[in-house]
Amino acid sequence: MRLSPVLLSLIKAIGCLLLIAGLGAAPGFAATEQPSDIPSWLKPNVGEGEGQIAPVVLQRARALYQQKVSMGAVKNPCYFAMDATRPHDLGNGQLGKRFYMICEAEQSFRAFSSGHGGGRKVKGVGDFGNGKRCAKNFGNALDSRLTAGGAYVTRETRTSFKGYYRIAAAGDALLVRSFVQFEGEGDTANAREREIGGHPAALLRNVCRRKNPNSSYADRDGYVLFGRLEEYAGGRSNGCTSWSPAEAGDIVAKMKDDPTTLYIYPEAADIDAVAQAVAKGRSPASAGLYWNASCLRDIRSPKFWHKEAIEPLLPHDIKDKDAPAPPERPTPICKGQ
Repeated sequence: MRLSPVLLSLIKAIGCLLLIAGLGAAPGFAATEQPSDIPSWLKPNVGEGEGQIAPVVLQRARALYQQKVSMGAVKNPCYFAMDATRPHDLGNGQLGKRFYMICEAEQSFRAFSSGHGGGRKVKGVGDFGNGKRCAKNFGNALDSRLTAGGAYVTRETRTSFKGYYRIAAAGDALLVRSFVQFEGEGDTANAREREIGGHPAALLRNVCRRKNPNSSYADRDGYVLFGRLEEYAGGRSNGCTSWSPAEAGDIVAKMKDDPTTLYIYPEAADIDAVAQAVAKGRSPASAGLYWNASCLRDIRSPKFWHKEAIEPLLPHDIKDKDAPAPPERPTPICKGQ
């Protein structure tokens, strides 16, 4: 049956409206929820202001969580989200709140700061480094050190001793850091291979070995690691989600031994769509898309580096299991020992 031109035009118009309405849906799962479905207690936290969560980020995070709960994959009463388009460094020592913990049964919403992947500059591949304030480059390639948006489920928590450090006038303290492994799907399916997870933004610099045979962390020769504590909550990560040490305890406690979902925005399709809109001289909002306006002014246009394109070109620290391991350089003895 041949349709009239008028009817064909009407069908195309309806199709366009449906497409625009569906832009908020993540590629991996349907977002059937409308803004009116958001609980009334949560609505004041929804928006693009400081400490709020953008509607599309909440919509996708709730859809992912509800999907995994219905499948029996998670039972945790809380779920998490991150908006990596928002600014991290606000200046004057202030960090932007863009990582969210939502516990609907408790009617609890909290926003935290969080780092993003620093990226790299690799000769022959390109410069896909990120500044501290806003992320321009995203990707899922091994050793790219980039954030990859999409769906994750939290898994096991590993806690490890990093060493001792000096606290002025209070003696020595030890750094024990927890790492929550994430598992993804789709573009984030290689999260375990990439060692992507969440952890406090703290490490030890200038590490050496000090004699301390009474420590339970001493090696067989009676030495322990000792270094200078560096907290880098205002910095970047190797692609993991890093939280300030002061806030990380509350976050890890909600994830530990109780898997839940984490949705990170933006995904590759979002990034490509925003880049296309910008290239045409359109604002993301006018195209039915979302990107934090402040960061978009800084970065001008985002880019997703697909693993299929750049992973074969990146230098990797791959060890041949059949080859003899190179001799490890011993950690030096602390001066004065």
